[in-house]
Amino acid sequence: MSEAATQPRMPDEVGVPDPFQYMHPVMKKNYGNWDWHERPRPGVLRHVSKDGESIYTVRAGTQRQMDLYTIRKLCDIGDQFADGHVRFTTRSNIEFLVADPAKVDPLIEKLQAEGFPVGGTGNSISMISHTQGWLHCDIPGTDASGVVKSLMDQMYDDFIKEEMPNRVRITTSCCQINCGGQGDIAINVQYTKPPRINHDLVANVCERPAVVARCPVAAIRPAMVNGKPSLEVDEKKCICCGACYPPCPPMQINGDDSTKLAIWVGGKHSNARSKPTFHKLVMANLPNNPPRWPEVSEVVGKILKAYKDNARDWERMGEWIERIGWPRFFELADLPFTKHHLDTWTGARHNMNMSAHVHF
Repeated sequence: MSEAATQPRMPDEVGVPDPFQYMHPVMKKNYGNWDWHERPRPGVLRHVSKDGESIYTVRAGTQRQMDLYTIRKLCDIGDQFADGHVRFTTRSNIEFLVADPAKVDPLIEKLQAEGFPVGGTGNSISMISHTQGWLHCDIPGTDASGVVKSLMDQMYDDFIKEEMPNRVRITTSCCQINCGGQGDIAINVQYTKPPRINHDLVANVCERPAVVARCPVAAIRPAMVNGKPSLEVDEKKCICCGACYPPCPPMQINGDDSTKLAIWVGGKHSNARSKPTFHKLVMANLPNNPPRWPEVSEVVGKILKAYKDNARDWERMGEWIERIGWPRFFELADLPFTKHHLDTWTGARHNMNMSAHVHF
């Protein structure tokens, strides 16, 4: 029997790589032995182990969509001014790890001189968690990265200073069904119309059974249109989610009149002080208006100002709204509160659960 038959081939990709090979020596030495931490200044964390050893983390914001030149520049800064160890956070911040406190200030000065803001810790606005938008998402309705760039330009001071009542987490998504997440403020694409079908292309481009199966509410079925095999949409069932577009691009969901942005508020993943919560719709039908999305920036600015001026220390945005009530929140944020914000879910079986695959 050959060696290959007696020694089964082992996979060379088994999930997350071993993190210890990239870890700073002080972190590796004190793994599982950390005792407490503090924030000496915005953008800097100091972690102290039970043995008294400490390490500093300096956090800087990035533009996320980075060219190779920028990545090399950041790594060169890490080699020259830190200890040669960097890591990226889920919010596209970059963190430099430093064991010697004397290196912290020169590192910050170099980052700021190169245009990278230092902050995003504690009760500040950290970088906005977002999807890839037009760069490589297959169903983007907007460029989430562009929305983030516009908003972070507006919120620069709130990133480098810790002056919010508590941390503020903002998310964006570039479609309605995939990425995004709960956030103090979530900016999500909102499709308002069913897809427009180019029947001349469907037969040559789309696997019709795959498209039918993709619809979460069973609103799509095969059809013959003008003698050609195509698809049709039951518009009474369609929830305008856009799920049919990736397997069938002739089912166009985007358009100036049908792709809008909606803002949701009050979500939270954490269970600190209060339970995790879903965010709730605050503003809908905002124009998808690149390159600066001024309508979205205006609404987000109003919400942040109301929160900053009125919430108590350590209150997350959802906790603050829960205390004062939603009508009062709309009043303080100077946003319209209409009957459309109320949903008792009485009709949920009809408007949300039309699929044969889900029963409750």
